[in-house]
Amino acid sequence: MSIQAWTYLIVGLSFALYIGIAWWARVGSTKEFYVAGGGVHPVTNGMATAADWMSAASFISMAGLISFMGYDGSVYLLGWTGGYVLLALLLAPYLRKFGKFTVPDFVGDRYYSDLARLVAVICAIFVSFTYVAGQMRGVGIVFARFLEVDVTTGVIIGMALVFFYAVVGGMKGITYTQVAQYCVLLFAYMVPAFFLSIMMTGHVIPQFGFGAELTDGSGQHLLQKLDGLSTELGFAAYTSGTKDMIDVFCIALALMVGTAGLPHVIVRFFTVPKVRDARRSAGWALLFIMLVYTTAPAIAGFARLNMIDTINGKDQQGTLYTEAPSWITNWEKTGLISWEDKNGDGRMFYAGDERNEMKIDKDIIVMANPEIANLPPWVIALVAAGALAAALSTAAGLLLVISAAISHDLLKKMVMPHITDKQELVAARIAAAVAVVVAGILGIYPPGFVAEVVAFAFGLAAASFFPCIVLGIFYKRMNNWGAISGMVVGLTFTIAYILYFKGVFMAPMAENVKANWFLGISPEGIGVVGMLLNFAVAMVVSHLTAPPPQHVQDLVEHIRVPRGAGAAVDH
Repeated sequence: MSIQAWTYLIVGLSFALYIGIAWWARVGSTKEFYVAGGGVHPVTNGMATAADWMSAASFISMAGLISFMGYDGSVYLLGWTGGYVLLALLLAPYLRKFGKFTVPDFVGDRYYSDLARLVAVICAIFVSFTYVAGQMRGVGIVFARFLEVDVTTGVIIGMALVFFYAVVGGMKGITYTQVAQYCVLLFAYMVPAFFLSIMMTGHVIPQFGFGAELTDGSGQHLLQKLDGLSTELGFAAYTSGTKDMIDVFCIALALMVGTAGLPHVIVRFFTVPKVRDARRSAGWALLFIMLVYTTAPAIAGFARLNMIDTINGKDQQGTLYTEAPSWITNWEKTGLISWEDKNGDGRMFYAGDERNEMKIDKDIIVMANPEIANLPPWVIALVAAGALAAALSTAAGLLLVISAAISHDLLKKMVMPHITDKQELVAARIAAAVAVVVAGILGIYPPGFVAEVVAFAFGLAAASFFPCIVLGIFYKRMNNWGAISGMVVGLTFTIAYILYFKGVFMAPMAENVKANWFLGISPEGIGVVGMLLNFAVAMVVSHLTAPPPQHVQDLVEHIRVPRGAGAAVDH
């Protein structure tokens, strides 16, 4: 069977599974729609959280970043991993004990203000739409290559699928669909890694193969050979860093605290019966995430070496374009790889200086990896199914956050408090449908490559939600005006900085754009500055205005006390 036939078969079967689960788990109440009825088992929730967390950025783009950037790309791996630990230990159990459906719900009640709730709704929508743009872009890339349609058509197909199981199944359908998607994406990620590790190093476990000696007779270890090739071809050494330390620190910290403020991840801890279960599901999710995240550097290294060798040839003198491997011609059709014969010798050459003739999109490396290594067609199709599972699982969670923010936090809590449960459910589904359309448009016209777009979402979450949630849990004196002003300042500053330096207002900016960065901090890391501004403004305004009511201070005290941690409370 051809690659395309295998892709239709495996992707088709996985889609049928997701749709079947969504139909089986279709919901009839708002509690089931928003938090799956609050009765999900910790192991199941841990697996669903891992799928929700490991988006297209994790599956498609993270290993690509490490592959192209080497040591510098590891900042994404470290930031996202550390962020989940921070969320699991610092915030999740307390938020679950509070017992609300959504993050804006927590903000509105904790800060006893509809205005605070409205600001939180706006923040949730901004963060979620920025994040979902990366997911839909990932869906378009997969379909563009493996189903041989254009990116726009691929995004539309993904929209239709997400619309069905998000709107019909709500959080209940999404939860059990995400369990299936985690199994698909884990299998799809690990199988090529096992193949490559055995072929290149003789080790079955990719994590061991990453540090092992190659079997090509060179007598070199993988990283040793990559360092030599990188410097020879005009790149920085693979294991050396080129980013400014302050930017590395800020990107890593923005990803960490942004994780702890992501509404679609936080809401997963509201789906379990007890506070104790929230802690357990966090532990299980970390284990499931670890299986993929510790494999990413190995996949990146294997792919980098194979890519250089297949483009430049084993002698590193360039490969004749007429003899180009099929993976290059296949991906050229998508527009994500292109070749310019600068010296007219008819040979492709990939380098980090003026000799370079290849333009390669960072987002394709994981997808192209099995083809580069000449793995069986069914493995290539499996990777496509895994990438779709990763992108669609996160997209569904994000769309539900947007839906809940509009129907529950905006309509039910503020505009139309007397609507029935059934009317609210209809509103939630309409909001989800509109959100799918907007998400698709953002996927067709994304503001950057997948991981870059997702990094912006984390920065926005860091600058808006993280200080508000942390102070809401651990600082009784924090009042409504402090929280509102902090969120507004943090979010406004971060959005303005990202838009300014990503070309919306200054498209013809000078080539040396880094020289204009504030303290050398890139747009991907500026969320840290936004977060600090949020903390500072919130604390100052809170001290200059009246303290919160006593019942709110008592509520904060209750959230933090471990007594009764076995059962959640509903206010």
